[in-house]
Amino acid sequence: MRILYAVQKTGNGHLARAQEIIPLLRIYGDVDILTSGSQSQINLGFPVDYDFKGISLFYGSNGNVSFLKTFFKNNYFQFIYQILKLNVYKYDLIINDYEPISAWACKLKGGNVVSLSHQSSLFFEETPKPKKTSWLSWKIFKNYAPVTKKYGFHFNEYNDKIFKPVIRKKVRNLKPSTSGNYIAYLPSYSDIKIIKELKRTSANWTIFSKHAKTSYSAHNCTVFPIDENEFLSAFANCAGVLCNAGFELPSEALYLKKKLFVIPIKKQIEQECNALALKEMGVLTSKKIDFNLIEMWILSNRIITVDYSNNVEGIIEDIVLENTSFDTEFLFI
Repeated sequence: MRILYAVQKTGNGHLARAQEIIPLLRIYGDVDILTSGSQSQINLGFPVDYDFKGISLFYGSNGNVSFLKTFFKNNYFQFIYQILKLNVYKYDLIINDYEPISAWACKLKGGNVVSLSHQSSLFFEETPKPKKTSWLSWKIFKNYAPVTKKYGFHFNEYNDKIFKPVIRKKVRNLKPSTSGNYIAYLPSYSDIKIIKELKRTSANWTIFSKHAKTSYSAHNCTVFPIDENEFLSAFANCAGVLCNAGFELPSEALYLKKKLFVIPIKKQIEQECNALALKEMGVLTSKKIDFNLIEMWILSNRIITVDYSNNVEGIIEDIVLENTSFDTEFLFI
């Protein structure tokens, strides 16, 4: 069986989840990997068959999506060419993690494609959503990577097609403590803005920045360029995590029983939904870097208990069997 696994590179969470999913897909056949996007800082760890620039969201420096940057920094003619060029007919199954080139290629040409992503979970009626959202943001979100069949990951199993987060082995194997600094990872803010607020707090901070080229210190903050090994070391021992309201990092922080504070990126519908879901779970959230709320959080002992057991093997098996005529008998010979 030929499988195409297509994964988005806007942010690091998609690639982190892919590190666990790709070896499991290889049980069922030959797997080609397609990546697109330009806003990731970690290495997938597997050879990539198609690496496209795709379409990425770009952020401002004050916690927001910049629609202006997003419009001008993406090459839409190249995007259309890559859609038309991609041969989807040679695959028996295409699994799409919110990746637009393979999704649009299948929409135009046909193809056995299913979506397996966090974003898919937001299309189900049961998942928490804000009462008011940006019409433009929701329109972009719905049409970014269109598919007809959806399976999702979320903080809770809101529907029988929604699964709990995939926690990668690199995180499951950590031996957590709370002896280190607090961690901040807020790529939608400038380093200057982050330091300006966090220097007022009573904690010491390790800030991971996509803007920094080398490490440096300022006041009670030490800033590092994004490095997966450096991050995991700090993450294991940190006292708490301050981050945007993405999916993978908050999930991993909850799994390690870390104190968690999230700030959703403005005008980013997925993050607004995530922040609401986390708030319902008891996680502290804010619409901006708020010194008073952060200091209150530092002085508290707000730990949320979750059960994120490792069930990804069963999830992949169910999805492959539901969407192909694959025969599992050979696995047990």
